[in-house]
Amino acid sequence: MNLLFLTFLFPLIGFLLLAFARGRLSENVSALIGVGSMALSAASAAWVGYDFLRTVPAGGAYTQVLWTWISVDGFSPQFALYLDGLALTMMGVITGVGFLIHVFASWYMRGDDGYTRFFSYMNLFVAAMLFLVLGDNLLFLYLGWEGVGLASYLLIGFYYQDPANGLAARKAFIVTRVGDTFMAIGLLILFRELGTLNIQDLMTLAPQRFAEGDPWLTAATLLLVGGAVGKSAQLPLQTWLADAMAGPTPVSALIHAATMVTAGVYLIARTHDLFLLTPDVLLLVGVIGAVTLVLSGFAALVQTDIKRILAYSTMSQIGYMFLALGVAAWSAAIFHLMIHAFFKALLFLSAGAVIIACHHEQDIFKMGGLRKKIPFVYACFLVGGAALAALPLVTSGFYSKDEILFEAWAGGHDYLLIAGLAGAFPTSVYTFRLIFIAFHGKENGHAEPIKGVDYWLPLAVLLVLSTAVGALVHQPLEGVLPAMPSTLLSAQAAHEGKLVLEFVSGGIAILGIVIAAALYLGERRLVNRISATAPGRVLTKLWYNAWGFDWLYDRIFVRPFMALVHLLRRDPADQAVGVIPRLSQAGNRLLAVTENGQIRWYAASFAIGAVLILSVLLLV
Repeated sequence: MNLLFLTFLFPLIGFLLLAFARGRLSENVSALIGVGSMALSAASAAWVGYDFLRTVPAGGAYTQVLWTWISVDGFSPQFALYLDGLALTMMGVITGVGFLIHVFASWYMRGDDGYTRFFSYMNLFVAAMLFLVLGDNLLFLYLGWEGVGLASYLLIGFYYQDPANGLAARKAFIVTRVGDTFMAIGLLILFRELGTLNIQDLMTLAPQRFAEGDPWLTAATLLLVGGAVGKSAQLPLQTWLADAMAGPTPVSALIHAATMVTAGVYLIARTHDLFLLTPDVLLLVGVIGAVTLVLSGFAALVQTDIKRILAYSTMSQIGYMFLALGVAAWSAAIFHLMIHAFFKALLFLSAGAVIIACHHEQDIFKMGGLRKKIPFVYACFLVGGAALAALPLVTSGFYSKDEILFEAWAGGHDYLLIAGLAGAFPTSVYTFRLIFIAFHGKENGHAEPIKGVDYWLPLAVLLVLSTAVGALVHQPLEGVLPAMPSTLLSAQAAHEGKLVLEFVSGGIAILGIVIAAALYLGERRLVNRISATAPGRVLTKLWYNAWGFDWLYDRIFVRPFMALVHLLRRDPADQAVGVIPRLSQAGNRLLAVTENGQIRWYAASFAIGAVLILSVLLLV
């Protein structure tokens, strides 16, 4: 386990080698460094994980201290790595799924001018995410948190020649910085009240220092939630995620599946003892998730860009994880996080294959009949889409989502349960709407078959993990996270309740698929008539623009800020300070006039001066 530091060291070295190469390396060498560093990181994680599970008892942890980071007046946070079942699960997802995405990217990005630069950014992203999940204190975690934000900015704006891509990158950076600022203030409150930022010390000291509902702890956890909703694209800071599709498709897979958007879920799960002392804030987390999953599900129903549909589905699925956290179903949230990484990476990478096959076309209505040209990608979309829709029994998504709904029911959170079931319906509809439009019907454009082991191997692995096989992957969370609400039920009540929910949620998923087939297979006359009505046009526009949050924020924040910038474009403060040198310069020019070298002028000056002095003396 003393090799734990290698998990982030390898991608960090890969980043440095590629960054300082400044584009002078060939594509093969760049891919060897970029993908190879991820392979070594994944291998290190696998070895460390095996050693951990073999030697550390359930609920135990291992800490590796590398050095003391800062030492100021008794504040000495260490650069230390903390490995327990939760960190091991996250590390496995990041390195495993991240490696598969890197392999796919080595094929997808071939021929791009920024090939080396791309892999340097990707390696930096993974290293920062590993900092985040392995840090044993919140300051170290925050370093990784900000590193992920920086790397996402670089990757989203990768094609910076297009101003729209630069705008999307800046939007993601600024919106997530809002949440990061909240989080930083929350860390300051925790340090002031408890005197440490070590996570395990905080979990021990908080119950001793704070009573349940303490206002300072409530403020701190609310601010932590602010940071979490920013990184995980939940209401009200969700607007950046859809625009983040400006980056290359492997970037979308990395951000949406294994890394950045799961950071908020991890933060709340890691600091669960703080949230257990603030039950109202914890319930708010569940409400935020429930509202986000419903709103983003309807927004996905009318999108036409294949990647934006998947982006809104990510918001929805992260919403399920927040809902699970809100009902204290900690293990269920992490379970769905892992399963979501499998099927969402599969869907995004499959979308990348579709985009390549269709000559970089992303509008699903300009596709059609693709199942004949790229049957393997069609199979990947079917399996990944079925997992996203939680098709019963055969997909991994069914087991993780059903676990969340069951825990919501077991905890007596009926409204959150209804929201979770309501969100499942549009999920099935928009997922199979995408599949039926893009892969069925008449071929609208010319698509090319695609080949390559670095293309199909990652998809094949993720396809298997998106089936029920993925649900068998064990998460060593025993003793790490608190028991879930269902443990308080009798065995018979739990069995009956779970069985009923499985039938209900499974029936909703199947109903959504049937309705999607009725609406979007064939000529699509019915759905066209519905969308042509006045209510249909209004809803389509409202949902297409994601309920108008961008419009609202533009008028509340962006335009007033730009008006203020225009008003202050000359910087009044600077102008006021500038009065002093201007007066000095004017006095200098005035006195310089008197130094003209003329004797008559000097004599007159003496006379005038003498008169003025005598006048003053007489008056005084």
